Formats: sequence, structure tokens, C-alpha cells
Amino acid sequence: MRYRASALGSDGVRVTMESALTARDRVGVQDFVLLENFTSEAAFIENLRRRFRENLIYTYIGPVLVSVNPYRDLQIYSRQHMERYRGVSFYEVPPHLFAVADTVYRALRTERRDQAVMISGESGAGKTEATKRLLQFYAETCPAPERGGAVRDRLLQSNPVLEAFGNAKTLRNDNSSRFGKYMDVQFDFKGAPVGGHILSYLLEKSRVVHQNHGERNFHIFYQLLEGGEEEMLRRLGLERNPQSYLYLVKGQCAKVSSINDKNDWKVVRKALTVIDFTEDEVEDLLSIVASVLHLGNIHFAADEESNAQVTTENQLKYLTRLLGVEGSTLREALTHRKIIAKGEELLSPLNLEQAAYARDALAKAVYSRTFTWLVEKINRSLASKDADSPSWRSTTVLGLLDIYGFEVFQHNSFEQFCINYCNEKLQQLFIELTLKSEQEEYEAEGIAWEPVQYFNNKIICDLVEEKFKGIISILDEECLRPGEATDLTFLEKLEDTIKHHPHLLTHKLADQRTRKSLGRGEFRLLHYAGEVTYSVTGFLDKNNDLLFRNLKETMCSSENPIMSQCFDRSELSDKKRPETVATQFKMSLLQLVEILKSKEPAYVRCIKPNDAKQPGRFDEVLIRHQVKYLGLMENLRVRRAGFAYRRKYEVFLQRYKSLCPETWPSWAGRPQDGVAVLVRHLGYKPEEYKMGRTKIFIRFPKTLFATEDALEVRRQSLATKIQAAWRGYHWRQKFLRVKQSAICIQSWWRGTLGRRKAAKRKWAAQTIRRFIRGFILRHAPRCPENAFFLDHVRTSFLLNLRRQLPRNVLDTSWPTPPPALREASELLRELCMKNMVWKYCRGISPEWKQQLQQKAVASEIFKGKKDNYPQSVPRLFISTRLGTDEISPKVLQALGSEPIQYAVPVVKYDRKGYKPRSRQLLLTPNAVVIVEDAKVKQRIDYANLTGISVSSLSDSLFVLHVQREDNKQKGDVVLQSDHVIETLTKVALSADRVNNININQGSITFAGGPGRDGTIDFTPGSELLITKAKNGHLAVVAPRLNSR
Repeated sequence: MRYRASALGSDGVRVTMESALTARDRVGVQDFVLLENFTSEAAFIENLRRRFRENLIYTYIGPVLVSVNPYRDLQIYSRQHMERYRGVSFYEVPPHLFAVADTVYRALRTERRDQAVMISGESGAGKTEATKRLLQFYAETCPAPERGGAVRDRLLQSNPVLEAFGNAKTLRNDNSSRFGKYMDVQFDFKGAPVGGHILSYLLEKSRVVHQNHGERNFHIFYQLLEGGEEEMLRRLGLERNPQSYLYLVKGQCAKVSSINDKNDWKVVRKALTVIDFTEDEVEDLLSIVASVLHLGNIHFAADEESNAQVTTENQLKYLTRLLGVEGSTLREALTHRKIIAKGEELLSPLNLEQAAYARDALAKAVYSRTFTWLVEKINRSLASKDADSPSWRSTTVLGLLDIYGFEVFQHNSFEQFCINYCNEKLQQLFIELTLKSEQEEYEAEGIAWEPVQYFNNKIICDLVEEKFKGIISILDEECLRPGEATDLTFLEKLEDTIKHHPHLLTHKLADQRTRKSLGRGEFRLLHYAGEVTYSVTGFLDKNNDLLFRNLKETMCSSENPIMSQCFDRSELSDKKRPETVATQFKMSLLQLVEILKSKEPAYVRCIKPNDAKQPGRFDEVLIRHQVKYLGLMENLRVRRAGFAYRRKYEVFLQRYKSLCPETWPSWAGRPQDGVAVLVRHLGYKPEEYKMGRTKIFIRFPKTLFATEDALEVRRQSLATKIQAAWRGYHWRQKFLRVKQSAICIQSWWRGTLGRRKAAKRKWAAQTIRRFIRGFILRHAPRCPENAFFLDHVRTSFLLNLRRQLPRNVLDTSWPTPPPALREASELLRELCMKNMVWKYCRGISPEWKQQLQQKAVASEIFKGKKDNYPQSVPRLFISTRLGTDEISPKVLQALGSEPIQYAVPVVKYDRKGYKPRSRQLLLTPNAVVIVEDAKVKQRIDYANLTGISVSSLSDSLFVLHVQREDNKQKGDVVLQSDHVIETLTKVALSADRVNNININQGSITFAGGPGRDGTIDFTPGSELLITKAKNGHLAVVAPRLNSR
């Protein structure tokens, strides 16, 4: 079975946790409780590795969710995924953050008990992202409140604002939360979010004035410089380059490829509007942010007495305007310290080091108090504003705790001490609540509770927080005592007071071997997660977090509305020393623990797989470190101290009933009795399981694995049987349906065919009757009785005519029409002929058109008049009978620009002796030219050509008659051409003498010269013969080819 990180399998069936056990060798187990070797850290990490390799980033330890940051988008947080996890039992779906979210939400709705989701892990492990996804799940899946989704939008939009002011780029995470956050979301009785409240813990305000190499200050500074409008920056006295500000250059990392400050600025500005910030409040807030940057650029110089003096007047002017304070007062507060002694106020000048400390202390105080004000402002926005809204007592609350995980660095200071103390308290609470829930479940099921051996870290919590003897008490005492107190005196006091504690070690208290790894200014605590060495340097200053009195007075006089709320004048009149940072943190932590105890907890443990933020990379050393510091092995050991697996009887029986013949296919009795029969059949030993009131408890994972493997084998045989039965049933039913359908179709079709046949016969009879009646009355005038017949006859003729139309213009065939259509038939015949002629004319080329025109002229002249005309009809007239190369160039030169339209070889007969001579007859646009070799013998202009004579026999002689008055001409010309019809047609067309061609019978008289005529006599004979007769005439004997 292919297991995927999805609530649904590929076939749409829900993939349960037990179903995935068959693929455990490849993808591991979904619940660490099911690990056979649960005490092995290597087995724990190997299971994580298998699942991470398959992009399965979520795994359970009982109800605890372990999440590994994939450093990429796996597309598992869509609306579709949310719907898959809604309303589903926790173990019916694969591990997912949405499964935890839905389980918590349904418990909140059904049990009406407050819930809490505690998210912890190292920086970069995905805590903030998990919090966002939880809020997204509730925003998308919870019903909308009656008064709209404003609260839901504010809950979502509070995140980018808090991230901008409380998150920063660190070496481990580009969006690291530098404060702890606890958010309460208030739901009404319908399950809709109607309000919220946020608590913040231990903002890392030291980051305002100092960042390690490769780290950045809080995001808001860079977002303002990168995304702020030019006019806004001008008002705030800022420029876009972060390198211009001392508080932004210490980490040397102003630009980060994974962060788009400009876009983030737009998101923050929009979010501020959603959470009810007015434009004036935004302006005041950004003025404070800008003032922190200007504070960092305040520089001091020493005067003659080594007292500090402000040298950056321009920055001071900006500060006085942005903070709304007097310039002289601020200058004095930055360079002097006010001391009250015996009721008198004294001003003590500061040296350069003290002035820089005062400046940085003011910057940290301004920023941290502004952050506190911002959280309170968001809380006012999240609080329900309607007078008739339900109170907190009539609603339920879901808490989200996004808290820093256990931290162990190469250099650990006061901040790590507080963070690790917080994790000790939460681990103590976690173990207590886990054991409590386990014990309550055992008691509810009537199973004897077996005490669990586990490491109780109360001893470490007491070491840190115990009154008078705890580390925090000793630190506070050292901060408050008169005299010269230093970090080293605090360490000495620590060694003197609790030197015998087994979980504390210093250089002085350590043995010779351990001293090599401990500095003289360090102490080591043995936490539940391992040893951590702390450097005491800066402990007193960070715990005191003192702000000189005159700086407080200056800020209390601020005209900036936000500053005036952050620095209350009541502080000046309060003689009581403010509580130290450690004490404040301890009190807020105790308060948080009480809040969490009042709720039903759920846990999300976040792990980062590598420090390089690379997807797919699994750093075993780093993960082992986190598994240890998150206390996951301890958690697993507590969970496995009793039973590894538990399910309700109904669920267990439904899943495994096929393994026992008595329970398969159904069990009629109580589920508990069915499970008892089933486990007896499976051979469970008494020590392997217990039967509770509503659940079965299985102690060892191997028992469950064996059952699951047996089920997988059983499923194969069951699947085969079910498939066979189903196929038989399916095909039998299909056959019966097909048979019934065939019978129905056959019956219907037979009826249809019968009705069609009867209708066809009836129609045929009526048609024949009408036809016969019409035939009888066919000669009568048109009437209803004969109209059908007449229409039929006409239609038949027209259809027959369509098939027998003439094929071409020479085809004269035409069907004989009926008497009623004779006139129409003639009209149609005429139209058809015209159409064929038109089509024929449209289809001929210009050359063929000229050929037809010449043939038409020849037909007009010679048809029926000259014997050899029929032989010329099938022969095409050609454009010329002589090529250019056959005509002498001298002749062409003599003709000049006159083109030769036609040329043909001829025989010329002399006028006197009728001697034949070879000549060339040339036609130009203006004349007939007779040529002998290279000489033009005679030129007859068309104007002087009076006629052409030719006999009616089949000879090829013709005479060109010229005007007798033309002195240039010697007389008429007697010529013979083998192509006489073609030649005469060309001459007639060129000279426009079509009507001047004379076809003579018997003889032709021609002018032989001045005053002398000649005669040509034509007689029919058997063969062509041309001779001079005794009478002086030219005698031509020509065979008669056609009888006219």
C-alpha cells in the first residue's frame, strides 16, 4: 500500500494510523510510542529521518506533535487539507498540525473547557509558522461571527505587526521571534472567534543596541527605511541607507536575500489599519522608531574634565522633535545623572562610557516600552467592543503559546538563563500534565495505575526560583545591596549559598578535571536537557536594567502621546525600587504556568533539520541535540511507561474482526465481548493487553505490528473472495439487465416495424389510386383528381431532363416533353444552350479565341464555295509559317519598325510566261510584301488592294488585284500557296477585305500590265496541273473534292 502524507488515500478512503504500519519499514511509524526500541535515541532519530525523507514532517508521541521544518512549501496547508482534517478522530488521519488544531477546537466546543496549544523549539524550527498555520486553520474553518469577521482579521493581522517589531534575522533564522508570545483566542458558544488577548515575554531589547556579526536589528527599522515614502522619511529625518545608523551596522547584514523589506512594509502598514491604528497613531509610532535610530547616532566627546558632551546637534534636534521633549533637558539627561541624597537632588556628570551606557539604556527602554504599548494596543483592538457581547465567563478560550526553546550557545548569558529557566518550568508542567492525563485515562478505564519513574526537574526549578536561596533571589540581592556589587561578587555569593547543590557547578566548586572547561566567571547548571555553561558577565546590568532618573523625567515630559503612556509620571513619585528583570520574568512565568494549568494542553515540538536552512538535508548531530533539549525521549518514556496503544472497543473490533471466524463478518453482542473473543483467537498473552471499560490497552508495539501484519495477509484472501463474489453478482446482474433490456427493445422494435409497414402499405394504396385516377383524366383541365398525376409527369420529365442534358454545344439531343411542358421545354432548351455557350466562352484563352475568330471568318468566306475548304477546317491556323531566321535580315531592315504579322512561302507566276518563282509573302499592319531572297520585289499597300480572286476548285492559286492607276504596281499578282485558306483568311483580316474575296468558277481575269490583261482558266480534273495553254492563258486543272 502506497502511503502518502495525506488524510485520504488515492482511492478516496481515509488512511488511518494503523494502515500506515504496513509501510513502516520505509516511512517509519506515525507515532513514536509504537517504536519497539523506544528507549533508543538512535531508533527515534532514524524514524524521524525516514519520515523526513518521504516529506512526512509530522509525527506523534501520543498526543504530542513533533514537527520538522522542511524549509520548503509542501502544499499541505490548503483549504482542501483543512476540510480533510475537520471533524475526524485524532488517529483516523496521518499526523498533521491541522489534526491537533481540529482536536483542540472540537474539545473546546463539546466539553466547553479552555484549551491551549504549546509550541516550542529552537529558533528556525518553525514555531512562528506553526502559530500562523493554526490561526489560518481557525480563521478558515470556524463559523463567522454574527457581527462580521473583523476580530478574525485582526487576529491574523496582528502577526505581521508583532513580527515586524519583535522578530529579527539571526544566524539561525531569518525571521526569529525575539520574544515569547502567548495568545488567547476567545470563542462564543457557536464556535466563532469573538476576541483575543496577547501576552509577551522577555523581549530581547539588547538587540536594539547590539547585534552579533551576521545578524540584524528588529525588522521594523529596515522596513521603514526601505518601504517608507520619501515625504515620511523626510519628516522623520531619515535616509534610506541603513549603513548611516550605528544601531543597524553592527551585524553588517543590512540586506538579506530571503527578506523583502519593501513588501513587508506594505503588509505592516495595511495590518496597522486593520487593527484600528489611526494615521496619527501610526505617525507617533514611527516617530519613536525613528528616534531610536537617531539615538544610536548621538556621539559624545570628553571636555577638559573628562566629562561627556553631545557633539551631534543635528541628531539632538530630530530627537527633541520626534519625542516631543526639550532639547536642553534631553542633552542634560544624556550627559548627567541625577542623584537624590538626603532629600537633595544632585547632578553628577557622566564620562564617555557612562554617557554611552545611558544613551543605549534609553534606546532599549524606549523600544521595549513601545513594544509593550503595541501589544496592549493590539489587545484593545482584539477585545470585543459590543456592549451586548458575551463575557469571558460565557465563552471558551483557546491559548496559543509560541515560546523559545531550550538554548545552548557557545556563549550563554542572562537571556539564555531566563529562556532555559522558562523551558524548565514548561517541561515540569508538561511532565505533570502528561502523567496526570495518563493517570486520569487509566482511572476512567478502571486499569491499575503503575507509578512511572521519570526525572523530576523540580529540583532545578527550585534551584533557580526558590525564595532566598534560589539563583534569582541571590542575583536580586546582589543587585540591591549597598556597596560595590559586580558580576563576580554575584558568582561568589552563588558559590557560598548553594555550593552543595548537585545541579550547580563553578570553577571554584569543580574538580581539577572539570575546571579546564569552566572559566572563572562562569557557572554550569545541569538542566533536564543537559549541561549549560553561563557567563556571569552582564548579569547584574541586564537584571537591573536601570534607567537614570533624569532620563525618566525627560521621557515623562514627552509630548508624543505614545511616549507619555509608556513613561507614566507615577514612576517618578514611586519611591519603591522597580522589580528586577529576572523577578518580573519569574512572576510572569508563574502566571503563565497557572494559565496553562487551567486549560487542557496540546503540544507541538518543532525541530529544525539543519542550520543552513536547506530543504532535504538532515543533520543528525543537530537533531539529536534538539531531541535532547526538547525532552522528547523523556516524553516518550513517560508515554510508554504504561501501554503503547489504546483504542475504543468499537474501533478495534471494526478493524480486526476479519481475523476471527466468530467475529467475522459481524458481531451481534457487545463490542467489549467481541474484542475479548478476538484477542483470545489471536493468542494475546495476559501481560500484553488490558481490557478497560471502553478501550483495549496493548502494552507492546510488536503485538500490534503482528496483528496488523496478519490483517494485511487476511485482507488479500478476503479481497480475492470479495472480488470473486462481487464479479459474479455484478455480471449476473448485468446479464439480467441486458436480457430485460433486449426483450423490451425487441418488443418495442417489432411494434414499430409493424406500424411502419402498415402505414407504408396504406400510403402506397392511396398513391396508386390517385395515380390511376389522374391517368384517366390526364387530358382534362387541371383539377384535384388529376393534379397529382400531372405533377408527377412534370416532375418525372424534369428529373429525367436533369439526367439527359446535352453535354456540349454540338450535342443537339433533348428529351421529348409531355404536351403540357412543350413551351417550357423549348425555353429550357434555349436557356441550356445559352448557358453552355456562355460557359464555353468563359473557358477559352485569348489565343484560342483568335483561332476561332479566324476560323469563323474562313467559314464565312469559303464554306460551300471552295472545294478544299473542308480539309482546312480541322487544321489549326498558326501565327506564321516562317520564322524570323528564315527571313533575310535585309528584308527586316527594309521593313524598319513594321512588325511581321504573318509570313508564308508562296509561288509567284510571271505575268507574261507564267513561269513559277519561289517567293515569301509577308503581312505587315499596312501592306502585303512579296520578297525574293533578300530583296523586296513588290509592296502592295492595303489601300491599293482592290480585291482577291480564287477559284472554286481545290487548287491553291489566288490573285491579288491592285488599282490600275497605281503607277508603282506592275499589275495584279498571281500566287500559289499550300495553305491557301489560311493565307487568304489572314490577308482578308489584315487588309480588311473580307467582303472583297471573289470565288470564281471557270476563269479569272487579271491585269498583266498597262493595257494588257491575263486569264486563268480552271477546269476540273483528276489531278492538279498548271500549264500555259496554246491560247496564252494559264490553264489550271484541279480535282474536285466536294460536290456543291
